[in-house]
Amino acid sequence: MSDALAGPGQASGAPGGQVLGGQVSGGQVSGGQVSGGPVSGGQASGVEVPVTGRVTLLLTTPRTAPGLLTFPAWERLRQADLVLAADPDPAWLDAFGLAGIVVEDVAALPVPERAGRLVDDAGADDAGADDRPGRSDRPGRSDRPGREVVWWGSEDGDPGLTDALAEHLSRRAITGAPPEIEVLTGSFDLPGARLLDLVAVMDTLRSPGGCPWDGEQTHTSLLPYLLEETHEVIEAVESGDPAHLEEELGDLLLQVVFHARVAESFGIDEVAGGIVAKLIRRHPHVFGDATASTAGDVERSWETLKAAEKAGRQGFEGIPATLPALARAQKMLGRLARAGVDTDAAVEKAADGDQLAAALLRVVALARASGEDAEAVLRAALGRLDPPGE
Repeated sequence: MSDALAGPGQASGAPGGQVLGGQVSGGQVSGGQVSGGPVSGGQASGVEVPVTGRVTLLLTTPRTAPGLLTFPAWERLRQADLVLAADPDPAWLDAFGLAGIVVEDVAALPVPERAGRLVDDAGADDAGADDRPGRSDRPGRSDRPGREVVWWGSEDGDPGLTDALAEHLSRRAITGAPPEIEVLTGSFDLPGARLLDLVAVMDTLRSPGGCPWDGEQTHTSLLPYLLEETHEVIEAVESGDPAHLEEELGDLLLQVVFHARVAESFGIDEVAGGIVAKLIRRHPHVFGDATASTAGDVERSWETLKAAEKAGRQGFEGIPATLPALARAQKMLGRLARAGVDTDAAVEKAADGDQLAAALLRVVALARASGEDAEAVLRAALGRLDPPGE
């Protein structure tokens, strides 16, 4: 964690339930010190400092549905004397309400005053606490002096809050008993969760009040970018530079999400659902009872299943006419071979006496028979050509 409790939209930092003991120094909550002086079970300037109350900084990811929290997080919320937040999501407020948890919104307070409320409320005497919002006497609450106060983390990571807490805790460590500070992670991102962010950003860009350029794009206007990004991915793969590939894959992914957002009859969920269904259907050796012990077995199974699904397909249907000529030729010759056609005879017929055309097609056929990609082989060779004058 840096100056924010956790980066925007991320639940990170301490494992769930780990007491970090109160270090709030340089924007961090960890370790057991406040600006170099221990707070929980430690010393400040060589003097033992008792603690009063506890402040729990509850971190979550905004990518989980309201109501989905770890058991320790729900327990801490139910045990709390007070739950504070800044502009909490109304859907979460509804979930808290169903659990009998009251949340006080302190968004109107400047960040330093929010930090002050956390420290002061945790150190407050229980007497008269019933008059404060969110007071509860639920089983499991700690018997320590002071109060249990929970801060419901904001999606932006609450920038500046930990620095402000550091100042308040430093002063409290000198003048009195500061509260214990704990960071509790209430929910976690699953792999692929950031894809939801991409979908949300794209939706904002295409919605009223978003980006004028993005809003006026069509499937057709985006085609040059799709083609360019595809070629840049190929170049990145062949460069062997992982960072370059990561960037270019992101650019290509944007095109997929962009087209899905432009579409009117389907969305990104239909796109993802379709490919998930296809992958499961085409891998019966993984998701069903079929067997395939080698990569060759898998390829033959894939083609058989694909042919059954595309039973009504005619000739070269499905092979894009916009493919580069070498790649298109290899696809077409491959389909002829799988159909049992004599490809040598087919090549001679297609060349129609043109020796250069026949030679090119024979080279593609040779590449296919050798298990090589003719387009990739030629591209690699071109990359090895020395520029003029060298």
